[in-house]
Amino acid sequence: MIGLDASDAIPISAKSGIGIEGVLEVIVTRLPAPKGDASLPLKALLVDSWYDTYLGVIILVRIMEGTLHKGAKVRMMSNGAAQNVEQLGVFTPKKVPVDKLLPGEVGYIITGIKQVADCKIGDTITEERRPATAPLPGFKPSQSVVFCGLYPTDASEFEHLKDSLGKLRLNDASFEFETESSTALGFGFRCGFLGMLHLEIIQERLEREFDLDLITTAPSVVYRILLTDGTRLELHNPNDMPDVTKIELIEEPWIKATIMSPDDYLGNILALCTEKRGVQETLTYVGSRAMVVYKLPLNEVVFDFYDRLKSCSKGYASFDYELTDYTESDLVKLNILVNGEPVDALALIVHRSQADFRGRRLCERLKDLIPKHMFAIPIQAAIGGKIIARETISAMRKDVLAKCYGGDVSRKRKLLDKQKKGKKKMREIGNVNIPQKAFLAALKMGDE
Repeated sequence: MIGLDASDAIPISAKSGIGIEGVLEVIVTRLPAPKGDASLPLKALLVDSWYDTYLGVIILVRIMEGTLHKGAKVRMMSNGAAQNVEQLGVFTPKKVPVDKLLPGEVGYIITGIKQVADCKIGDTITEERRPATAPLPGFKPSQSVVFCGLYPTDASEFEHLKDSLGKLRLNDASFEFETESSTALGFGFRCGFLGMLHLEIIQERLEREFDLDLITTAPSVVYRILLTDGTRLELHNPNDMPDVTKIELIEEPWIKATIMSPDDYLGNILALCTEKRGVQETLTYVGSRAMVVYKLPLNEVVFDFYDRLKSCSKGYASFDYELTDYTESDLVKLNILVNGEPVDALALIVHRSQADFRGRRLCERLKDLIPKHMFAIPIQAAIGGKIIARETISAMRKDVLAKCYGGDVSRKRKLLDKQKKGKKKMREIGNVNIPQKAFLAALKMGDE
């Protein structure tokens, strides 16, 4: 189905016990034995690491060259940090202590490291006394791709959220966060994730394991901005975008997306990718299934692409992507103003061609969610100083003419004018109370 030669595939079922012996035999005959010289300087690949409450960080390594002995002083080649190997062992599957690990063997080491962030997956570990000349090729440190803000619905839960994020960070080095404040939402954290799935997992864990009610701002990606003075900077938060007069160009990340689906749904999928500014690269058929490869801007994918892909394919499409490069795009900052005041939590960076549509949808949604006040509330979407969409929440009216049961029309006009002045004054000094559920619904990643 996906282009692999399956002529020598082995039928196997763990449930009914079919083909177990055949698989074990094939592992011995087909998989090559590990290569490596035990006399060379130590080169160990850091495969994984996790935090143990009593032992600190446990590091899983595979020895590529050399020999790792218990008590040896080792060094991480990415950051130069050196530690002593306090414990050394293998999994069988329980932890079994050993005195040394030879080339090809996989085992664990405990060095007393307290943070998983100090152990980068793919790093090379060598011996301090006799170091290797060069690290193993292919190491690339993890980098956050998607950013969003996490705020507690109740301001008193801020410290609890801070402690919870710290505990999650102990076991997940790729997750990062820093404190930020919003006029609308109060104090919270700007968090970085490897992708949308990572974001959803962290959010779900915070709500389930730590019993938190959270507001998640709209996810955004990292943009690269070239200023007119030649300075380059990375933009994680739409609210940090510099003045447009100082911006020379903005680059956004693009991905190479591979989508596999039954060909019945291909038309809907192609229409969705085109709507998301995608560029088609290849389209191939294998039987009744189609595989299409598109180049897409990551900004469009993080918003609602996955949900809509599942909807238009009735759940049968599979989606995989990898980051390719940054490309210059016509991007603008979309501000949402409520009663003339910008709401920083709702700011977005969007492509100019979709700014009108996105602004209209947000204004319509907020009109339904914000309750009426004693004065009219304008909700506007703006790009810079230009208003591109507007909705108005009408004021709650009091029948001031109820006590007028006759008399000249001037009496009624006088009462209505008095009410009008009061509404105008109230609008100038009044505060709009935006309920938390309005943010939750307006910032929902999927569109109805």
